[in-house]
Amino acid sequence: MKTKLVAALLSLGVALLLVGADTKARDKTPLKKPELKLDASPVGEGKAPVLTSYADILEGIRPAVVSVYSSKIVREQAPAILRQLYNVPDREQKLEGLGSGVLISSDGFILTNNHVVADADELKVLLNDDREFTAKVVGTDPKTDIAVIKIEADKLPFATVADSDKLRVGDVVFAIGNPLGVGQTVTMGIISATSRRVGILDEVAGYEDFIQTDAPINKGNSGGALIDAKGRLIGINSAIISNNQGSVGIGFAIPLNLARSIMNSLIETGTVARGYLGVTTDPLTPEIAESFNLPKDTKGVIVTDLNPANGPAAKAGLKREDIIVGINGKPVNSRDDLRLLIAQTPPGTKISVKYLRDGKPQTVEATLGKLQEEADAEGELLPGVNISPLTDDLRRELRVDNRVEGIVITDIKPTSRYGDVFPVGAIIEQINRMAVTDLATARRAMREGRNMALINYRGGYRYVVFTVR
Repeated sequence: MKTKLVAALLSLGVALLLVGADTKARDKTPLKKPELKLDASPVGEGKAPVLTSYADILEGIRPAVVSVYSSKIVREQAPAILRQLYNVPDREQKLEGLGSGVLISSDGFILTNNHVVADADELKVLLNDDREFTAKVVGTDPKTDIAVIKIEADKLPFATVADSDKLRVGDVVFAIGNPLGVGQTVTMGIISATSRRVGILDEVAGYEDFIQTDAPINKGNSGGALIDAKGRLIGINSAIISNNQGSVGIGFAIPLNLARSIMNSLIETGTVARGYLGVTTDPLTPEIAESFNLPKDTKGVIVTDLNPANGPAAKAGLKREDIIVGINGKPVNSRDDLRLLIAQTPPGTKISVKYLRDGKPQTVEATLGKLQEEADAEGELLPGVNISPLTDDLRRELRVDNRVEGIVITDIKPTSRYGDVFPVGAIIEQINRMAVTDLATARRAMREGRNMALINYRGGYRYVVFTVR
């Protein structure tokens, strides 16, 4: 943004980076997504009576909002000369952070932000009734700043969710969380705007579709609930824009519909599978619209290329110079609209594409492919341990036989606790006796506690044991 305002993430204490993804363990057994309690009716139904208190509306949702405490051990390496001469040991420091979360099922699934839990060594969840639990990370998605964590308990209070597509500017909303660590707090405002894109997630090529609200939000509110006037969950509070790191009435929440689609994928698979249409587009400017004999105010995106040539769009019959104006009945006014609508639809889904060809409206059905993202293949496997798929270039560099499959350790930070476990250049072929070929499969193979990896290093094989905590 060209303004001097600062986009501030809301976790308190440790500023955990958006980049990277969940390094926590998962059982091999796939999880079953929870059945949500959904109330899809609009918040406004006829003339509303005068209210003197919202206490009864909020009473049902407040117990479902929790505090999330994260901790991370950072090892500071002593200078080499001091280690050699005086045997000065490395120093470990415990960093702590604070955020919020929302229970969305009675058996302990919690929606929160990626930046609340990213890189944390330990997570504690404090309920509104002062019960405390240790939480495990189910999955994270830095590109939307969504994370799902879980506590082992049952008969827990949980939120009723609403259809966030039905939100309107001016709707009354409440933000609930633990700002600045003072305890659960409720603030009130309205929806200031919808479908905001402000560049907060640009560093990770993220997907922004924020709800903007003037309900006061401060550090510690991250991952907390944005609630409508019926007491239903409509968004997950994520960020603020401020010039002083405090609330100035410009807060942002991730719409519940987007958070739900990410949550379901994380719970069922541990990763996020995004749809892929296979088109390259440009904005439809008034000048381009006029050249196609269309009204200057026509909204849409013009197809400039089909990539790949046999991809979903090409198979559906789309061509260059087609102007896409809608997906599944939702308008496409920009490339960001198209990217978001396709990305939040699972691969294999049939979608309806509305487009203009030679000025005439047409509709075609396309089956989405799977978007291959770099985050699916490479990144941080363990704190300070970066990996990459075994590409042809790496095979040649490491002189690896074509029959070898796995992931390559490309870098280990000096502060990583795993520096004495894995050597740079080692190829991890298996984790816990499961073959791994990319970051996603490696994470699914790991579990909390003791793990075993089969590595190929300089032509020799050996097993190494490492701990995930």
